[in-house]
Amino acid sequence: MKRNVFALMSLVLLTGCSSSATWGWYVIDPRTPGGWINVKFLVSGMWNTIQISVIAALISILLGLLVALPGQSRSRGWRLINRIYVEFIRSIPLLPMLFWVFYGLPIIFKSMGLNIPIDPFWGAIITLAISDSAFTAEIYRAGIQSIARGQSEAAQTVGLNYVQTMRYVILPQAIRRILPPLANQFIYIVKMSAFASVIGMQELTRRANELVVTEYRPLEIYSLLIVEYLILVLIISAGVRWLERRMGSDERI
Repeated sequence: MKRNVFALMSLVLLTGCSSSATWGWYVIDPRTPGGWINVKFLVSGMWNTIQISVIAALISILLGLLVALPGQSRSRGWRLINRIYVEFIRSIPLLPMLFWVFYGLPIIFKSMGLNIPIDPFWGAIITLAISDSAFTAEIYRAGIQSIARGQSEAAQTVGLNYVQTMRYVILPQAIRRILPPLANQFIYIVKMSAFASVIGMQELTRRANELVVTEYRPLEIYSLLIVEYLILVLIISAGVRWLERRMGSDERI
């Protein structure tokens, strides 16, 4: 089955290109022993990409909610904390933040008397989760504010406190509405996980870079890399559409 999929991918890439002697699609042709080894080497990085993306997305969703809720408070101080966090995190490019987390955070821990090393796997997860949490917080804010104020007032009249109102009334409706943009953020995380390659994480992009160094065929190898990311994104999109139908998020509001 896998060989058939890769053969189809290679056929698409080879279309219109086989007539030129400058092309080297044989390096990722699964019909040849060398091409099959290269393809397996590239695809083997997909599991790490998936792990990093899923864990970072889950942390980001939780952290984003914790950041968004103070922004809905009546206290000016809590709202200020929310704005400072969101604006500060959104202003930092992902790559410098990745370097800071991976190289700088262990130094800070050491200065505090803590010996907490950060490997590339968790360095990438922490960076992606923090970076995305600011955007997720804004998505939560928009979703919460889209719920009519009268529902909060009605919940308070029946004796629900703030936490209960959010848990049982506001958030269930808001999550239905923000599911599509949250899915976009997950796709964003999947694509941004490629930056983990610069700190040595053996994910899709890192495997492609290593293969380019040995094969000297960047066009062909990076073309397959693009196809790999495309497949991931299409699978995520299909899963999100299924979840939207289950939750009723695709209904017109």
